[in-house]
Parts: sequence; C-alpha cells; structure tokens
Amino acid sequence: MQFSTKRNITRWVLMSISFLIIVVILWNTYIFFQIFKNEERIKMEVWATAQKSLHTAGDNADVDLPLQIISNNTTIPIILTDQNDTVLGSNNIDEEVIKDSTKFRNLLQSFKKSNNRIEFEIDKGNIRYLYYANSPLLSKLKYYPIALVMIIFLFGALVYNYYKSTKMGTQNKLWAGMAKETAHQIGTPLSSLIGWVEIMKADNVDETTVTEIEKDIQRLQHITDRFSKIGSEPNLERRDLITETQDAYEYLQSRFSKQVVFSFKAPKHEIPVLINPTLHGWAVENLIKNAIDAMRGRGTITITIEDDGRIAKINITDNGKGIPKNQFKTIFEPGFTTKKRGWGLGLSLTKRIVEEYHKGRIRVLHSEINKGTTIQITFKR
Repeated sequence: MQFSTKRNITRWVLMSISFLIIVVILWNTYIFFQIFKNEERIKMEVWATAQKSLHTAGDNADVDLPLQIISNNTTIPIILTDQNDTVLGSNNIDEEVIKDSTKFRNLLQSFKKSNNRIEFEIDKGNIRYLYYANSPLLSKLKYYPIALVMIIFLFGALVYNYYKSTKMGTQNKLWAGMAKETAHQIGTPLSSLIGWVEIMKADNVDETTVTEIEKDIQRLQHITDRFSKIGSEPNLERRDLITETQDAYEYLQSRFSKQVVFSFKAPKHEIPVLINPTLHGWAVENLIKNAIDAMRGRGTITITIEDDGRIAKINITDNGKGIPKNQFKTIFEPGFTTKKRGWGLGLSLTKRIVEEYHKGRIRVLHSEINKGTTIQITFKR
C-alpha cells in the first residue's frame, strides 16, 4: 500500500512538472512572438518614415538611405493608401491577387484586421495609411504553440496507452495465475472424490446416485480444464458449432427449474468452425446464465444458430429486464455488473474467449427495457 501511494505521488509530481514545463514554453513562445511582432511594427514605422523622406526630398538630397530601407523589405506584405482608401502601392503580394480587384480588396480588409495601420503625413493635409500583415515567419510562429500542444498531447496519449497496456498485461497475468492456481487447488479434492466414487461402487450404493455424482465429477474436471487454459494459447479444432453449442445448452437445461423454458433452433446440416470446445462451451454457458439472471430465474431463453455459408451466428435471446442502449458496450468491460453480488467478469471473459481466442465477434444485437435482450456471437466459416 505504501509503495502504491509513493508511486501515485511520483506520478502526480511528474505530471505537475510536465505541465509547468509546457506553461513555461508556451509563455516564452508568446513573449518571443510579441517581441518579433513589435520589431516588425518598428520596421514598418521606419519604412513609412523613409517613404515620407523620399517624397519630400529635394533635387539635390541624398535618398540612398530611404531607398535602401524601402527595398530591404522583402518579407512583410504591405499596402499603401491615401485617406480616401485609394490604393497607391503594394509590396510582397502575389501578382495574381493584385490583378484580381475582389481578392485585393479582401486582402486589404484582412490587413486592416491584422495590425493597426501606420498613419503619416506627406504634405499638409496629404495623409497616407500603411497597412501590413505579419511576415511568413511570424505567421508560422503563431501556430507553433498549437503544434507544440498537439505534440505534447500525442506524447501524453502514447504514455497513457503504454501505461494502460502495461496495467492490463499485469492484470491479465494476475488473473491467469489465479485461474491456474484455482485449477490446481480443485485437482486435489477432485482426485479424492474419484476415489470415493469407486468405494461407493464397491459398496453397491444406488447406481443412479453414483451416476449423478460421476457426472458432477466430470463437470468439475471440465471446469478445472477451463481454468487451466486461461492465459495459454488454446488449441483450436474444426468442430460442428451446432453440436458444441447444444452440449452446453443441454447441460444447463437439465439443471435449471422448469420455470425457465429453453428453446433451441439450428440448421439440420453441420457448421464446421475453428473453436476450442471447452472454451466455447464456457462462453455459451456464461451467456445463458447471464440471461437467466436477467429474467430472475423465470422466463424463456431461445438459442438460434444461423449460417449463410460465410458467417455462422449464435443468437441467445431472453425476455428479461433488458439492457439500456448506453450499456451495450460497457457490459463486456471487466468489473461491470448490475448484480449486488458479482465481480463483473463473466461477460468480459466471454468476450475474450470469442474475440481473442476464436477471432469471432460478440455484441448486443437488440435489447428493450423489460422486454428482453438478444446477444449475438458470430464466427467466420
């Protein structure tokens, strides 16, 4: 417990430090952007001053410096207008935009929104307005924080996915270990029970009683075999889906009260599918037991097997309490249960058997509250 607490504290400290680093980087990027933006503003003010000096220079005046200032602007797009908004000149703008009057006017409007205009007077009453946009470099820099946040978000998602996968892997190993240990623990009393059955036979105990005990012992052996297979790659065999499903169905049918009405419908021909008989029977039993719980031990369960030559389908239908639509997927998650007593592992294990081991698919095909549910398993032929 202490180790877990320390690990959580370390995780939160690392997350806080990472968040602080992100904030510092973004803040410095913002400051750098503002400094760069102010420098471009100063360049445009100097450009406006050079334009004014060039316009007011006499015949013998030295205009080399103003001309150099004006010609050195090769990155910042500008539009020069008079007080009537008549365009007097432009620089660093695509020729195609200049030729298209509509596009040029739209561009001017965008310049007006980008930065505050620079106003300067050429002569008395002769006002010029300089509109400019951010340079390409500054425009790219504007999107840098967004790119940085996206990269950090992606990195965080990768870390989270790795952590989640590691955690799930650890949990899977734990459950597999517990299952194998359970199988091992059951094996010892099971061996003793087999011995006692032989003694009962020798003592001429009622044959019907002995036969039923043997069936239950076989059942326990079957369950032990199931638990021992968890965490291991199962051996898949091409078996008749109808026969394997019917075996699980008939076993449960004989052990539940007559208040549960069972119905089984299937094609008359065989449906060979690659499955592990032991695990498939476990999955079917889990679904039938879950259906019986949903009906509170009273109702009708119908198992229908369909085959179209490419896909085989098993539909298990009950007339129980139904499942809300927002729980169609969550019922298969580990730990999810609506029962007062239960670990929420039955449907999760069934999903794993069907999808991971048998490469099939399981889903809630249809459900209505207080009317019933149909869960469907599909296998590729």
